[in-house]
Formats: sequence, C-alpha cells, structure tokens
Amino acid sequence: MSARTKKRKRDIEKKYTAQQFAMKLRRLADCIEHDDLFRIQIAGERITIPSDAQINIEHERGTSEEEIEFQIKWKLG
Repeated sequence: MSARTKKRKRDIEKKYTAQQFAMKLRRLADCIEHDDLFRIQIAGERITIPSDAQINIEHERGTSEEEIEFQIKWKLG
C-alpha cells in the first residue's frame, strides 16, 4: 500500500446545536480570512481543508422545504 492510505467514500450529515455551528463557522471564517488551512472533526474523522479549496453557497427550493448548503470542495492528492 502507498504512503497515503486510500480513503473510503463517505456521505455523512452531522447535526450541531446553534452554538456549536456558530463556533465552527467562526473558526472557518478566520482560516479563510488568513488564507490558512482548516481542520475539523466530523463523526470521528479528522479532515483538513486546504486554504485554496473552492467555497460556494447552494440554495435549493422544493414544494415543502428550502435548503441552503455552505459547500467547500477540494481536489485529493
């Protein structure tokens, strides 16, 4: 096996309290402002987001609900 361990596919939605979510957003905003990488742990896995990750906001509207997603994407490798 190579030096990098191959990661399995994952699709998790983790719920946070309003206070927890606000704290994470503040840390993320600070990292974005200072062009730093961002580290977060979600459901037991530590994730490092590079400073050059693509950031976007998505809005979806259905017949019974609306959704806003703050998305951060980056290339692996």
